[in-house]
Amino acid sequence: MYDPPSGEARPPYRFLPNATTPIGLVTNDYGFRGPPVPFARQPRTVRIAFIGASTTVGNHYFPYSYPEFVGNWLNMWAASRKLGVTFEILNAGRESITSSDNVVIVRDEVLPLRPDMLVYYEGANQFDLRTMTPDVSYSAGATSDHCPARPVGGGGAAGGTWWTDLQYDSALVRRVHALFSARSLPEGGGEFAKKDYTLAWPKGLDPRDPDITRPDLPVHLTTILHDLDTIRAAGDSVGAELVLASFFWLVKDGMQLDPIRHRSILDHINQNYGPFYYRDMERLAAFQNRVFAKYARAHDLPFIDVARQMPFDPDLFVDAIHNSYAGERLRAWVFLQGLVPAVERHLKSGAWPRNVEAAKTPAPVFKPRPLTFTCTGRS
Repeated sequence: MYDPPSGEARPPYRFLPNATTPIGLVTNDYGFRGPPVPFARQPRTVRIAFIGASTTVGNHYFPYSYPEFVGNWLNMWAASRKLGVTFEILNAGRESITSSDNVVIVRDEVLPLRPDMLVYYEGANQFDLRTMTPDVSYSAGATSDHCPARPVGGGGAAGGTWWTDLQYDSALVRRVHALFSARSLPEGGGEFAKKDYTLAWPKGLDPRDPDITRPDLPVHLTTILHDLDTIRAAGDSVGAELVLASFFWLVKDGMQLDPIRHRSILDHINQNYGPFYYRDMERLAAFQNRVFAKYARAHDLPFIDVARQMPFDPDLFVDAIHNSYAGERLRAWVFLQGLVPAVERHLKSGAWPRNVEAAKTPAPVFKPRPLTFTCTGRS
């Protein structure tokens, strides 16, 4: 637990600072994943902050997240060109959060560290097709703004949390898990049977060329764009450029997956997004990325088209949005190719590295507050 200085109930949680968790997550003094970064900006440094949710922080079992790969490769690139510049990386991502949570994270946690660039990658936790399907009924416990960050377990001997976590780290565990539960899948690894429904697009909205100023964009995109406005303005106030990326969804109409090797992907798409057809998820994912691309053009922001550059290969994924470790590295490489032109532009213009004034306020501190309680009932 922690007490947010603003009194807002965002973000819903933070990682413990300067800690190593039992499943391998290593945090620095700010509670960000990754190595130590000094609060005071050092001479000839460039500081890049990565903003997002679980696909940004990465699996806690993985030795490194995609931002850490990018930082290492940028430093190798700078050394090979004898630029005399050091790149520092801040990974401010954490699971299950939304764009509105990221507004507060950027304001209270990231901007005091005076980054030069904010890289935003997220497109799942508000990707809610229920905003367009008034004729589809849902269970009373369904939520509207979060999707589970883990694939659904198969139950029985292979259904425990520890077993599900190990699927992210081990191809062998994923195969054994699939063997326990393969009998429940449709033959051939195709899409599960679903009931018909109708997508209700806002009247007058052109899905091919959306008006991004509309107040009724589907899948919570109006909220997301408003939050991006806030993040962009906050970054501008300290000289940090916002970089936007398209978001990769491993879903396609008619997609066939191996029912053993790719069981966790099948579960994630067909159970977590159960009522919706692949074709509509694919269509809305493409629409979301068109909105992101148009927003970037409208505000002259660098745009990294991850959805176009990333191979459509289920062996690089553990579900429809989260990568295997090989996929994590490849996505980092895609981001590197997109970031280098923007970095070069700033270096050649002399804008980077910046001479950043010494901070007048100390680093943000969020003191963990333990709660103690006693459970007396039977579980």
